[in-house]
Amino acid sequence: MAGRRLDPDEAALWARVVAAVKPLHTAHAGAPSGPPLLERLEKHGAPAPRPVRARAVVAPPVPARARTPGPTLDAGWDRKLARGLVSPDSTLDLHGHTLASAHALLDQGLARAIQRGDRVLLLVTGKPPRVESERPHARGAIRAAVRDWIIAGPHADRVASIRGAHIRHGGQGALYLILRRPGRRPD
Repeated sequence: MAGRRLDPDEAALWARVVAAVKPLHTAHAGAPSGPPLLERLEKHGAPAPRPVRARAVVAPPVPARARTPGPTLDAGWDRKLARGLVSPDSTLDLHGHTLASAHALLDQGLARAIQRGDRVLLLVTGKPPRVESERPHARGAIRAAVRDWIIAGPHADRVASIRGAHIRHGGQGALYLILRRPGRRPD
């Protein structure tokens, strides 16, 4: 099947792509014989490729340990949370507070829960905004800010995960904060 001819812009672009490609193997037993690719491109009107300058790729540094709540727990925890089988060790109710007072109360409540050795803290935040509500939302501001507060707060390394609460513990109006055991290094 014969393809269409490349216009000059396409041919120039294709020539640059070809010039940047390095073969995996220098010699291949089943390689087709014939003129080299550049000769074939020039035959079809493609200009000679310009040399491509190599750029240094700098990868972002990988932190030794994440200091933030992890996205997953082991399967046992996830099953228990989904079925509502986890009993919170303590409850912290932020519902009805202003953002400033809720933030301060969260820091104090987390400090107390960690000091007591709690494993699961039920955080009552209030329900998130309705889908049909227009921005800016009047409700759900505390719930929306909780993750940021925890990540930026002094107890971020002690919170293993943040999960939505089961309906029996408040459903959409509450969160589970799973705390790391004391003396264990962060995951």
